[in-house]
Amino acid sequence: MSELFTDADDVRGHLAEVGHLVDEGLATALFLATVLDRPLLLEGEPGVGKTSAAKALAEALDTSLIRLQCYEGLTAGEALYEWNYQRQLLAVRLTEAHGRELAEPDLFTEEFLLDRPLLRAVRHRGPLPPVLLIDEIDRADDEFEALLFEFLGEWAITIPELGTFAAVRPPVVILTSNRSRELHDALRRRCLYHWIDFPTPERAAEILRRSVPAANEPLIASATEFIGKIRALDLDKAPGMAEAIDWVSALAALRVSRLARRDVVGTLSAIAKSLDDRTAITEALEETGALEELGFSAGSDPSDRSDQAREP
Repeated sequence: MSELFTDADDVRGHLAEVGHLVDEGLATALFLATVLDRPLLLEGEPGVGKTSAAKALAEALDTSLIRLQCYEGLTAGEALYEWNYQRQLLAVRLTEAHGRELAEPDLFTEEFLLDRPLLRAVRHRGPLPPVLLIDEIDRADDEFEALLFEFLGEWAITIPELGTFAAVRPPVVILTSNRSRELHDALRRRCLYHWIDFPTPERAAEILRRSVPAANEPLIASATEFIGKIRALDLDKAPGMAEAIDWVSALAALRVSRLARRDVVGTLSAIAKSLDDRTAITEALEETGALEELGFSAGSDPSDRSDQAREP
């Protein structure tokens, strides 16, 4: 079978075409995941683009995205497969109405099987493999990881009543983790690994240009610098690129062309996700030293510039 990409640069090019920018490290990791048929574990702070990378990869390949959102208490039935009990019961009643009995093996056939994300990925048929996103695996219970071992190691799922289903072609599997807990070594051994850092100022600015075309260059430059500086504050949740995009989108919607204090305070809900963080950013804006560090002049009241900072 032909390779999905020729090299890492090809990955970057295809992702850029769908509006998603990645650095060389992530592009290489994605390329190796496709050419080696290995799952890729992406870790990093919330908001750096782990989930969006998987979505963009599916869009770039023009293939199906199958998503399994993990959470505490996630069961095998919700991730692998379930039996359609209502349909089984209906079949039993219809058979009895005709004076016959339905044997138990007749109730456990593919006719009554409900595909959940992992089985759907295994049974996918198409010119290209699907992209399977196992999102926030660290939120699932430890026991759930063990359910993945056969799938990630053999690209197969065993159903006792029907046998083993193996993928004709392995799906492209992306697992994401925010490191809320440590993952099993056995899971990590089955995966390639890449840590996604918060982008450099230059790449962050380019991401904002593509994501918020309504924002002008002065706003993008000042917003990028501001986000970088408040990430250095002692915050509960430092804003990631997702929050930066939301914030610049809000500023652009308000027709802000040059960042000023009143605009920052008025749109803090896009970047400060807790009362403590909002207070920390507001206090930093009020302190003369921090005010200068965050890009505002200490010699004048920044709020006076707000009206001038809006486009006519």
